[in-house]
Amino acid sequence: MAMRAEWMWMNGELISWDQAKVHVFAHALHYGSSVFEGIRAYSTPKGPAIFRSHEHFRRLMDSAKIMRLTPVPYTADELIEASKAAIRANKLESCYIRPLIYRGYETLGVDGRKCPIEVIIGTVPWGAYLGEEAINQGVDVAVSSWRRTPSGVGAPLGKIGGQYVNSQFIAMEAHDLGYDEAISLDIHGYVAEGSGENLFMVKDGVLYTPPLYADILGGITRDAVMTIARDLGYEVHETLITREMLYLADELFFTGTAAEVTPIRSVDRIPVGSGSRGPITKAIQQRFFDITAGRYPDEHGWLDYVYEQE
Repeated sequence: MAMRAEWMWMNGELISWDQAKVHVFAHALHYGSSVFEGIRAYSTPKGPAIFRSHEHFRRLMDSAKIMRLTPVPYTADELIEASKAAIRANKLESCYIRPLIYRGYETLGVDGRKCPIEVIIGTVPWGAYLGEEAINQGVDVAVSSWRRTPSGVGAPLGKIGGQYVNSQFIAMEAHDLGYDEAISLDIHGYVAEGSGENLFMVKDGVLYTPPLYADILGGITRDAVMTIARDLGYEVHETLITREMLYLADELFFTGTAAEVTPIRSVDRIPVGSGSRGPITKAIQQRFFDITAGRYPDEHGWLDYVYEQE
């Protein structure tokens, strides 16, 4: 179902949803010259709170630097405040936040640096990305035939619009084959990530996740989950993971702004562990959702409240 809201922030002002338009010759539309973020604001007893806003907008600026989308006409702090303004205007208690920095129209040449840099921020209501049941029941995934775009061919550490063609191939193939999602391998055959999620494996009570040099995006929820796991007393290792290790895992789960913490119940039709959400995944989920809902102390300063706190 399409999500929409009444107001959109665009190039410095709040405008109605239907006014938020770009020209059909915008460079980003033809060449993918854009960078973006996916961010959630959660409902808490103190009102809506953006999860790790500073880390997300710093990564947005880093992506813009990689993509040569500079100078960005707004600072990260200004964009955080714009996000809060949009949330307030739309009267949202929880939502998905989508900032996008992109090249507008000046030329259709491949090098679009003469094109104007424009910025939008959308705030829309959104539920569980892989479905409400997925949080408890888990998802069925396949190992994709599509490899993750490597560094030097693309820039995996940047959240760049054009690079998500690779993710689209991965997701479309998975859905066409009857799976909920897929796991991509890097060009060396090691596990990378999902089409839009990072991956964790649990084996004998220890957590493992692919390192940045496996051509993954440096996920902000991934980082939070590593912190939560260590807070709960678990070992966490960033290490290369082979395909067959997925079949022998006790537990597997995805992380991401959209996916949050989503268990994986099977890979290539092979059940993961008992075939249901495992105890470590459940414990990490519980702590994550307790923090984001304001039920557990925000010890790491991850919540940025939309309304000023007295």
